[in-house]
Amino acid sequence: MSTATLHHPERMSYQHSTWIGVVVIVAAVATVAVVGGMVTGTSVTTWYPDVPKPAWTPSTEAFGPVWTALYALMAIAASIVWLSRDGYDDVCCPMSAFGLQLGLNLAWSVFFFGLRSPLLGFLDIGLLWMAIGMTTVQFFMVSRLAGWLMVPYWAWVTFAACLNASILMLGG
Repeated sequence: MSTATLHHPERMSYQHSTWIGVVVIVAAVATVAVVGGMVTGTSVTTWYPDVPKPAWTPSTEAFGPVWTALYALMAIAASIVWLSRDGYDDVCCPMSAFGLQLGLNLAWSVFFFGLRSPLLGFLDIGLLWMAIGMTTVQFFMVSRLAGWLMVPYWAWVTFAACLNASILMLGG
């Protein structure tokens, strides 16, 4: 232990809780990715191929790599915000917004693929889009890098919302 740690034991517990927070963020994002993937898995091969889709729909194989990259960027962005804090209040709102959008992200998979309801998926993705926007703005206020890391996710969900709306309009 360093002299600073010996004289300031709270510094060691703060550092410990800081890294536990990063682990919790990564675990939460990974859990949403895995559970969302499990909910999506069956429907992608049984239901989704027969759903009417616009011609500009990406191939099913494109979604996995894109979402993997986006989940990684989300986890990094949230970790940067978490590590930037000087105290609980500094990141309470941005991290709450992050948690909200993460829950809405999972809900979209449940609604669209799990319940096979493009309508519920569309209603959710509208809320998700707003929550990502709120999270992105709040992340920018803490760290420009964290904010920019959220932009590809927001852009992809914008595209996904347009796709979801098109599927709904085509009778899906």
